[in-house]
Amino acid sequence: MASTAIAGVGTKFKRWSGSAWVEIAEINSITGPSMSRDTIDVTSLDSTGGYREFITGFRNAGTVVLAMNFTRATYETMLNDFESNTIQNYQIVLPDVENTGLDFEGLVSELPLTIPADDKVTADVTIQVTGKVYLSSGGSTGV
Repeated sequence: MASTAIAGVGTKFKRWSGSAWVEIAEINSITGPSMSRDTIDVTSLDSTGGYREFITGFRNAGTVVLAMNFTRATYETMLNDFESNTIQNYQIVLPDVENTGLDFEGLVSELPLTIPADDKVTADVTIQVTGKVYLSSGGSTGV
């Protein structure tokens, strides 16, 4: 059976401008969303079999980290999102046959700038996802 794995080249990261999805350029890698789920220990003295018992708690969509080459326009966009208290809409579009999209709302929580003497200037943007991450196909045309 042949693999249906895909490479990351061609992945797009987009931000909703209020009227259209705008691609954020010069991204080297995307990490996340790093989803997790809380579990609540409900083990009691009458639990059977000698095993702890758990129930589910809250889900956390985690963060998305963008490792980016510094460009004034992109940095300014992310800085404006950092300074804003308004939740923004973002989208990751994978280069697979379905153009799988991961749509989510978030807040820029970190915006470190790295300026080395012998390499490119970079910005690693951390976006705290708020709420659920939605899976779409074909790249969404709206929010």
